[in-house]
Amino acid sequence: MESKAGTVRGIGTDVVSVARIHRAVDRTTGRILLRLFTSEERDYCRSKRAVWACYAARFAAKEAVLKALGTGLSGFGWQDVEVRNCSSGRPQVVLSGGAAREAEKQGITEIMLSISHEREYAVAFAVALGSL
Repeated sequence: MESKAGTVRGIGTDVVSVARIHRAVDRTTGRILLRLFTSEERDYCRSKRAVWACYAARFAAKEAVLKALGTGLSGFGWQDVEVRNCSSGRPQVVLSGGAAREAEKQGITEIMLSISHEREYAVAFAVALGSL
């Protein structure tokens, strides 16, 4: 399948329980947030009324991106995959470090992302686009 950005190189999806993220944060007294999320992601989620759903959605997005890359965390860390929002509110993926190198190696030039959440669950879907 082709789009203006190129050929679909990979897809990924993930569903996360909001309560699971909340329990993990409680269990680690918040240390897990420092490991999983950039300071920009933490600031964004703390500004939201549904803070735990926000963290769950961003975690699901990171997992979906890893699946779209087809690599898991091999060669890079959680913070190498950052979820931001553009001015319209649309989520976007910013890769750095090992994740950026892996995407470049695979010819991936863009990752499209959709995330959503409700009280109990968060879901994300990622499509990696690039050249052959």
